[in-house]
Amino acid sequence: MNPAPAEFKTRRQTLLSAMGEGVAIIPTAAEAIRNRDSHYPYRFDSSFYYLTGFKEPEAVLVLVAGDQPKSILFCRDKDPEREIWDGFRYGPAAACEQFGFDEAYSMDELDAKLLVLLANQPKVYFSLGVSALWDAKLTACLNHLSTQGRSGVSVPDAVCDPRKLIDAMRLYKSPFEQAIMQQSANIAATAHNRAMQFLKPGMMEYQLEAEFLHEFYRQGAQAPAYTSIVAGGANACTLHYNANNAPLRDGDLVLIDAGCELDGYATDISRTFPVNGRFSGPQRDLYELVLAAQTAAIAQVAPGNEWDAAHQAALAVLVQGFIDLKLCQGSPQAVLESGDYRRFYMHRTGHWLGLDVHDVGDYKDRDQQWLRLAPGMTLTVEPGCYIRPAANVPEHFWNTGIRIEDDVLVTATACDVLTAKAIKTVADIEALMQTS
Repeated sequence: MNPAPAEFKTRRQTLLSAMGEGVAIIPTAAEAIRNRDSHYPYRFDSSFYYLTGFKEPEAVLVLVAGDQPKSILFCRDKDPEREIWDGFRYGPAAACEQFGFDEAYSMDELDAKLLVLLANQPKVYFSLGVSALWDAKLTACLNHLSTQGRSGVSVPDAVCDPRKLIDAMRLYKSPFEQAIMQQSANIAATAHNRAMQFLKPGMMEYQLEAEFLHEFYRQGAQAPAYTSIVAGGANACTLHYNANNAPLRDGDLVLIDAGCELDGYATDISRTFPVNGRFSGPQRDLYELVLAAQTAAIAQVAPGNEWDAAHQAALAVLVQGFIDLKLCQGSPQAVLESGDYRRFYMHRTGHWLGLDVHDVGDYKDRDQQWLRLAPGMTLTVEPGCYIRPAANVPEHFWNTGIRIEDDVLVTATACDVLTAKAIKTVADIEALMQTS
């Protein structure tokens, strides 16, 4: 499912307008070698893809702003011999036509063309420090131009990072992006429900992970959006656990943080459920607390509200719950001021979501005020609690980790939970697992 060229062309025009003048150089990601002659599965650079829709490696977008703005793609040549080994290539001519660029050239022409394109420009937009190879290429180009001063050629006065402009654009998802994210969310939600039905005590964590991969690929997702977390029992108290090689024991909970990537867009879902299909009393108490915190947080995701409002709403519910369950002592204000709750809840309640799992975009403005939510923004809402053994912690809560995470789109009036098809109430989870 790919956007029409007009979708990408509009994005390029928006960036060109924001630049005002100068030249932007935006390469895609390089291929990465896994070992010897084996590569990791290729994944394009998110911002390059956002502006081009072009998925091939060895490509770069050049945007020339000013009175006569234009977009130029440099890519691999059409090569029937290499296509026998590596697969289809567009080549410059077809890429120009199919993706709506003003011009397209072979990568072999890049160095010579850059000298012409950068000459006498006031500034160049380029992300220094991302790639040593590209840093060296730009430096060589600018150094060469600097030797032509007697011929009336000037070098750009400044190198500006284009990511600030692109990130601000990517923060707001277009209707087409929203549709892809909803489709991606539906696939991942189905995978979480499948895992609940498949799970039986004695199974290994990696066997449960395999059910996610099966469902992702079966429904057309191209890859997991990140390394899945399948954490049974005490493993769930390690936030980024991903060994996924332990047995899932009767009486434990399992925390799964897994999402897929569809046409570049990520889904990020966490669910926690009992290995044997039924919550114990203490497990239910903690789970209901986290679910109530998430419900309170999602209610704060609405246009005009501060980004931090969802976190503060979740934190207020969790802190009161920790006090009620004898995990923390004192008033809510005292627990908040002391930070005692951080023993059990040590992360924030969400992050931006899009072409990257932890997507681009600021959280505060230049005055260090929390950003206000607006329609088209997408974010996760993911409170949790993680109870490790300790002398001052009731033993029936030990080795319990719970996180409930959904993906949420800010709408004109409130929000839509994109991942709502992934069940999460105690009653629904137990009913599904008991009948499977």
